Amino acid sequence: MSVNNFDMQKSMQDAFRMSNKLMSGLQNMMDIEDVELGTTPKELVYSEDRVKLYHYTPEVAKPHAVPVLVCYALVNKQYMLDLQENRSIVKKWLASGLDVYMIDWGYPTHVDKFLTMEDYIDGYLNNTVDFVREKHGLKAINLLGICQGGTMSTIYAALYPDKVKNLVTLVMPFDFATKDGLLFRWSLNMDIESMVASANGLLAGNSMNYGFNMLKPFELSFDKYLNFVDQLDNKEALMDFLRMETWIYDSPDQAGPMLIKFVKDLYQGNKLSQNKLEVGGRRVNLKNIKMPVLCLLAQKDHLVPPASTRPFIDAVPSKDKELVEFPVGHIGMFVSSRAQKEIGPKIADWIKAR
Repeated sequence: MSVNNFDMQKSMQDAFRMSNKLMSGLQNMMDIEDVELGTTPKELVYSEDRVKLYHYTPEVAKPHAVPVLVCYALVNKQYMLDLQENRSIVKKWLASGLDVYMIDWGYPTHVDKFLTMEDYIDGYLNNTVDFVREKHGLKAINLLGICQGGTMSTIYAALYPDKVKNLVTLVMPFDFATKDGLLFRWSLNMDIESMVASANGLLAGNSMNYGFNMLKPFELSFDKYLNFVDQLDNKEALMDFLRMETWIYDSPDQAGPMLIKFVKDLYQGNKLSQNKLEVGGRRVNLKNIKMPVLCLLAQKDHLVPPASTRPFIDAVPSKDKELVEFPVGHIGMFVSSRAQKEIGPKIADWIKAR
């Protein structure tokens, strides 16, 4: 009898607490006018078609003489590096004295559905590099590539080595032969040409997001929403959740030819790591990457497993190269406390020393 009474009382208390939490959460949701992202001051300095290049306002009187151009992936948005003021790796770089430029690849429309890898690397990426070089009167600049953008930056550095002073890559897929990642195994049998054709040449970003979520369905599609309920009455935690959700589902559509070549030549053919990749009729020769190289990976990465990244260091002949591993996940490389305390400063210090 007493046990039943105790259970009933506890259940009523839990229900009351949940009711209060939901009411408080409802008020918090009603108070939110907008989810602010990428708030660090910056200026649009160059644009071409859908692509924009931003220059972040330096935070020191005399920033480092050689600027850093950040090349993010095509499949998500670059403001992950500046998600919020207290989780901004960009702000860390600026405070350390780096001069930072960032490419925003934009949102391709059906006008862009014929864009190729050559258009992105020989065109947009090369044009933004040239813009920064000319603005600063430099022969070469620092290039920092992230995830797919790291692969693109590596290809670029091999094709245009004289324009890259230092190459930095974060969570970069390089050796696509690994079976460690579910995405890598899925891609082996993916009929990407049929998928692009059925999408009339422009694969929807939300369809790719669905695939990414299925890599960890419970954690990415179930657990996080259970945790979300617990955060409803904490406005700061609620805003953090909404910022991350906004970024996760802000996925641009993908131009067919670029996506097809990336999947067939890299995920399925593993041509980059074998020095067999061709872009614009030229072989992407990794032996050209003789500039200093810093390669960073996340040991708990479910999208880009460490086994895909580690071989890169041995594949390039640079005499000044370093591989650094951190015990975080893919996104943790940018928004975790470790990103603020260790990863951001490591990159800044390494670049400034060169």
